[in-house]
Amino acid sequence: MPSQNLTYRQAIEELETILRALETDAVDVDDLTARVQRSAELIRLCKQKLRSAESAIDQVFENLEEEDEDGE
Repeated sequence: MPSQNLTYRQAIEELETILRALETDAVDVDDLTARVQRSAELIRLCKQKLRSAESAIDQVFENLEEEDEDGE
């Protein structure tokens, strides 16, 4: 599944799955490289989603503050 279609929760769950596999399996170098690259991709996605959520929340509070200022 392409990363951009994942939800934050799905990305975190996939990261946890990769971590468990790395902790319990004997992973060859090629597979290790692929898992690390996928992990980096998922981490970037999570960071982007968190920044977007933070921005949206900030906008909500800015709008509330503007409404309060206009009403006073």
